[in-house]
Amino acid sequence: MARDYYDTLGVQRNASEEEIKKAYRKLARQYHPDRNPGDKQAETKFKEVQEAYDVLSDKNKRAQYDRFGTAGPRAGGGPGGGFEFRWGPGPGGAQEMDPAQAAELFRQFFGGGGGGAVDMDNLFGQQAPRRGRGRRPPPAEEVEADVSIPFTAAALGGSVPVQIDGRELAVKIPAGVEEGQALRLHGQAPGGGDLRLRLHIQPHPFFRRESKNVILEVPLTVAEAVLGTTVEIPTLDGARLSVKVPPGTSSGTRLRLRGRGIAGGDQYIEIKIVVPAAKDDRTRQLVEELARLHPQDPRAGLWQNSP
Repeated sequence: MARDYYDTLGVQRNASEEEIKKAYRKLARQYHPDRNPGDKQAETKFKEVQEAYDVLSDKNKRAQYDRFGTAGPRAGGGPGGGFEFRWGPGPGGAQEMDPAQAAELFRQFFGGGGGGAVDMDNLFGQQAPRRGRGRRPPPAEEVEADVSIPFTAAALGGSVPVQIDGRELAVKIPAGVEEGQALRLHGQAPGGGDLRLRLHIQPHPFFRRESKNVILEVPLTVAEAVLGTTVEIPTLDGARLSVKVPPGTSSGTRLRLRGRGIAGGDQYIEIKIVVPAAKDDRTRQLVEELARLHPQDPRAGLWQNSP
């Protein structure tokens, strides 16, 4: 079924080249297969957007389309890489014919020469293409490159400058990208092909990542762990929060800060108790007294069912 290329890109028929390019880039990013893995509808929409832009970004093709209706590359190129000529009552009733066939049909009806002949070049706005001619040049090759991005850019998103083949590009990183994920930049490779960037995430000085959650290790003294305390901690977005640690907290305990992680994930405070060395008799006596007052076996029953 014939499609309206202007409707496909969501622009007016008098849209400028810049407006068409801007609309195409927005839709290409939205429906790109890399951002919609396995989504057949998005894949179909992406192809329709590519087809519409291919016609409307070319002055000659756009002029022919504006004059005669849908005229663009055939799906798959067709024999000889020719064009389609469509006419009829509109979408759903349009018929398709190769311009060479259309030319022959008109000549049969209106004459093949002399003063009464129809000028087919004028009718189509150009010489009717012949089969086997006008093939497009092969598409430029895709180029792959590895880039390293900061931990916070991968988690929160943002623009990151990268050096590619001696050029600096400002690459928009979506929030929540993962190690090894690829981004495709249309037309940014040398020669005009697509540039495929494989992302490598730099480690953070004190945060580490578990899926969409971030973990922050917080050291406590024995007294803080036993009696409880309040600690001030950093968050992924740069804020600082005061967090209460309840009395009797053990090493390895995690306290959750809801929604402070990556793309809706959480931030966890992981407690690590720092034990002092008993360097004098008084310290040793106090520790021994604590053990007598609070006898416990933390390993009791821990490995009971082990094979």
